[in-house]
Amino acid sequence: MPEIPANARRLNLSVVDQHRRPLTDLRISVTDRCNFRCVYCMPKEVFGRDYQFLERDELLSFEEITRLVRIGIRLGVRKVRLTGGEPLLRRGIETLIAQLAELRTLDGEPLDLALTTNGSALAVKAQALKEAGLTRVTVSLDSLNNEKFMALNDVKFPVERVLKGIAAAEEAGLGPVKINTVVKRSANDHELLPLAEHFRGTGQVLRFIEYMDVGTSNGWVLDEVVPSAEIVERISAVHPLDPVPPRNPGETAKRWRYRDGAGEIGVISSVTQPFCGDCSRARISAEGQLFTCLFASEGFDVRALLRNEHGESGAIDSTDDDVAAALQGRWKARTDRYSEHRTELSPTRKRIEMSYIGG
Repeated sequence: MPEIPANARRLNLSVVDQHRRPLTDLRISVTDRCNFRCVYCMPKEVFGRDYQFLERDELLSFEEITRLVRIGIRLGVRKVRLTGGEPLLRRGIETLIAQLAELRTLDGEPLDLALTTNGSALAVKAQALKEAGLTRVTVSLDSLNNEKFMALNDVKFPVERVLKGIAAAEEAGLGPVKINTVVKRSANDHELLPLAEHFRGTGQVLRFIEYMDVGTSNGWVLDEVVPSAEIVERISAVHPLDPVPPRNPGETAKRWRYRDGAGEIGVISSVTQPFCGDCSRARISAEGQLFTCLFASEGFDVRALLRNEHGESGAIDSTDDDVAAALQGRWKARTDRYSEHRTELSPTRKRIEMSYIGG
C-alpha cells in the first residue's frame, strides 16, 4: 500500500479509500440539461428533441446541495466544482453559490468554489457569479474556428459569444480563467497551435484533455485519442515548453510553462498517463447519485438518504451524522482505478454519461 498522502494526515484518517486516497473534492452536477449537443458528450442522435430530462423535483434542491457540501466538509472536502449539463441553465444558480460561499473548511478557510461552463451565458452572468462568491471558472472551448466550433457544439452557437464570456469572467475577477479543450484526432487536433497562440500571454490557462471514453453514446475509439505527449511536442516545437511541478497533490493537469515567459498550458492525460493513484474526487449527479469515479457503472443514492425516501414506516429524517456515516462508508470502500485498467475492461462495460455526471 502507498504512504498516506500528507494532505490526508491532517484530516480524519478514517476518510481514505482502499488505496489511501483522501476525499477532498466534490464535483456536483446541478442539472442534466445543456443547450449544446457536443458530439463527445450529448450527441443529437442520443439527446434529441424528445429526450426526457429530469423534472425539477427530481433535482437536488439548493438546500440539499448545501447540506451535502457541509457534511462533506466534515470528511475533509475543501474544493467544490459545480457542473452539469450546463450549470448556468439552472435557474437561480447564484443563490446556490452564495449559500456555498458562506461555508468554511476544517481549517476555517473559504471553500475553493469553482464552476465549469460552456460559456454561452457567461457574458451575462459573470459579474453576478463573482458577487455571489464564486472563486473561479473553467470554460469548455474546442475550437476557435467559428464554422468548426458550431459543428462541434451542433447547435450553431458562435465561438465569439464564448470568447466574450471569457473576457467578461476576467473583467469580473474570476480569472485567470481556465480553458478546457477536448482534443479528438481529425476533428480539432489541427487547432492545437492556433489555440495555444490565442491564449499565450493572456494569463488564461489553456488545458488540453485527451478524448475519453466517458459514457457509451459518443462512439469512442482509441485511435481518435491524441496523446498528451504528442500535444506537448507539437506546441513545444514552435513555442518551447518546460515542465512545471504541481501546486497540489491530486491535480489532474500536468503543467507546462512557455520558456519565453508567456504563460503556461496544461494537459490532462486520463487515457495515456492515468492519474488514478492520487484521485481525491467524488461526483454527485443532478438527482443526487454519488459516484466515486468518472467512469463508474453505478452510484449511491444520496438523495434518498437526504429525503428519507427509504419506505420505512415511521422512520425519522436522516441526520447529518447518518449522511456523513453513509458517505464515509462509501468512500472507505472505494477501489476505483478505471483509467489504469482501461484495456483490461470490456469495451461494452456500462459507464455513466458525461452529461449526467459532469466532467
